[in-house]
Amino acid sequence: MSVENEKIKQRADAVFVGNYNRNPAAFVKGEGCRLIDADGREYLDFLSGIAVCALGHCHPAVTEAIRRQAGELVHVSNLFYTGPQTELAELLVAHTFADKVFFANSGAEANEAAIKLARIASEPGRYEIISLEGSFHGRTLATVAATGQTKFHQGFEPMPEGFVHAPFGNLMVLDNMITDNTCAILCEPLQGESGVRPLSKEYLQGIRALCDRHGLLLIFDEVQTGMGRTGTLFAYEQLGVTPDIMTVAKGLGNGLPIGAMLTTRDIARALAPGTHASTFGGNPVAAAAAVATLEIMLAEGFLAGVRERGLYFSEQLQGLVPRFPNLLSGVRGLGMIWALVLTEAGVVRGTELVRKMFDRGYLINFAGNSALRFVPPLIVTAGEIDRLIAALAEVFAEF
Repeated sequence: MSVENEKIKQRADAVFVGNYNRNPAAFVKGEGCRLIDADGREYLDFLSGIAVCALGHCHPAVTEAIRRQAGELVHVSNLFYTGPQTELAELLVAHTFADKVFFANSGAEANEAAIKLARIASEPGRYEIISLEGSFHGRTLATVAATGQTKFHQGFEPMPEGFVHAPFGNLMVLDNMITDNTCAILCEPLQGESGVRPLSKEYLQGIRALCDRHGLLLIFDEVQTGMGRTGTLFAYEQLGVTPDIMTVAKGLGNGLPIGAMLTTRDIARALAPGTHASTFGGNPVAAAAAVATLEIMLAEGFLAGVRERGLYFSEQLQGLVPRFPNLLSGVRGLGMIWALVLTEAGVVRGTELVRKMFDRGYLINFAGNSALRFVPPLIVTAGEIDRLIAALAEVFAEF
């Protein structure tokens, strides 16, 4: 490691809780899909802060919105109204199924709000939420309990009660798990953290039908799939399924911390004053950044461009599979979230493959102990995709 990165690393390791396995780079500047570390080395970012910087790093319009708002008003709490928060809520309502919005600071907080709303809006005694195996819904105790991956539960038991996990893809088993205590089904239209696993239209339509038949609420966690990531503003638009409650975060503020829970007017009535709150939720600066982000995404041609480049990306990834059958078994994803699914031999090398790409100046990650995940900024170019594919081929060829 070079000098400046090492200095920052040593200072950080001395004071941070050791809950992250950090790569040995301290980033100091970003622009578009590029990041530059403290020693001046450039990287192509195909993680975008884990699907956060959807418009790329330091997008000029978002940066200007942040600067302008920071010079006018930073915080007043939700005991009062602010313009940026109101404008953002209006945009979200205008471009989704929802009538009402609650703002938080993260995806986990948005999911907490959805869980609380599902319980309080349901009949007394109905409190249980069914989620899916392989799901990921956050790191708070309730959202960890909702997460269908036991590795995230370990060490934090006992988990809060009221959450059960259904096998992925099996509607019959899901139906049989519904009881008089069930109030909602919670799922991601595409599971990102378990290795980019899309849920089929038919499966999601079946879940919607189960909710309708049993009088349950359907919650879509679009924290990772929302904000253009799948090629439409929200993934549900492509599925023929409308949820009752939806959560969004990650790409909403293009890097500033903000999350939202969206729902219908009738369901929202259950959250009366005093039932739920967030001190910083919808902070004026974060909301201004989100307004700028949404306006760019809603401009004519933007999402069509994401779909076009996403198709090109998937085709290039598909081209690698027959070349390296010892490592790769397939490609899965949607829009601009893709995974190279690894063979058994590839899984053993997963962490090493990510490290070798990092050494070449490319940021990717190993998701779900099964796949290499790619979530670049939505503005990534064909040329940048080509560079990544060439680097992947070089790394794979070493094995």
